Amino acid sequence: MGENKEYMTHPEELGFIHISEEVLASLAAGAAVDVEGISGLMNVAAKKSGTRGVRLAVDEDGAVVDVYILIRYGYAIPEVAGKIQGAVSNAVESMTGFAVKAVNVHVGGVSFQ
Repeated sequence: MGENKEYMTHPEELGFIHISEEVLASLAAGAAVDVEGISGLMNVAAKKSGTRGVRLAVDEDGAVVDVYILIRYGYAIPEVAGKIQGAVSNAVESMTGFAVKAVNVHVGGVSFQ
């Protein structure tokens, strides 16, 4: 299971902890949608996880998270994107103990609602 790229493995004193990439993607999506100014996540075909709006690239050094969003009209894109990067990184790192190497925010549209 540790060699399978669908899981991140964290060695502990009493054994290993294996966390599914789907769990990491869910944590990232949940953190992103809580940021003020985001209208929602975009539909993108995720490679392994079924989580809408999030793609992950995982290796031994950590994870690179790509988040695909729609932003609400009237919000500053760089400000909202920076908040998303911080929220996603903090959520994944604090809940899993795994390093997040990068959070890339892709703004695919503007919502006027």
